[in-house]
Amino acid sequence: MSSSTATCPVACSPRYATWRTSDGSASSDRPPARRSGGLPEPYRTVAGPGRTRFEVRGSEFLGLVRPVERRERAEAFVASVRAEHPDATHVVPAYRVRVREAPLREYAAADGEPSGSAGDPALNVLAQRDLENVAGAVVRHYGGTNLGVGGLARAYGRAVADAVEDAGVLTERPHVTVRATVDDDDSGTVRSTVEGSGVEFDAEYAERVQFTVRVPVAERAALLDALRSATSGRVEIDEP
Repeated sequence: MSSSTATCPVACSPRYATWRTSDGSASSDRPPARRSGGLPEPYRTVAGPGRTRFEVRGSEFLGLVRPVERRERAEAFVASVRAEHPDATHVVPAYRVRVREAPLREYAAADGEPSGSAGDPALNVLAQRDLENVAGAVVRHYGGTNLGVGGLARAYGRAVADAVEDAGVLTERPHVTVRATVDDDDSGTVRSTVEGSGVEFDAEYAERVQFTVRVPVAERAALLDALRSATSGRVEIDEP
């Protein structure tokens, strides 16, 4: 991990002061895993939202996880949890996100808990399970009894682990989003081509027709070639 400091990207409290290697706010970038052919590897992530709630010596812990596909969505998730629990004593975030060719971004913060007791244990659960594109947050309501660093570490780790267990884990192939725009005359051809590929898509019919397609990275080139061939090159491709 880098020891350099930078402004925290999360819309959060002043206790998210910097990126640094201590548990107070930890961040690192790792290069993307790749197959020998150069394509990103499939990755493990949570299958959907997960949650857990328990008490330890009067303190209530709420653990939450959800899949995310970009850092901004991880940060928005943490911000939403904080907004939903304005009376919480602490809201501890942890996420691991990789987008397309970007390195794996890992982030955690203690939100005022003692160093080593909160953010690191939460992030370690995600790392030990080799989960990517997942965001977690643990909400704590203080119950009047100090738990100590060890007790806090166990509680924060358990909150994330139990939330992951509730969500379930699956192996996901990296995807990209592609927009294909055509005149109405070509819309049926494009729709048939996209449906035949078995990918997820939405179609918006206006003056022209725009298909927003979520396609596995490994299948992207073949799908674009098929769309261009089916429309004799008339399709307009945009990759945001």
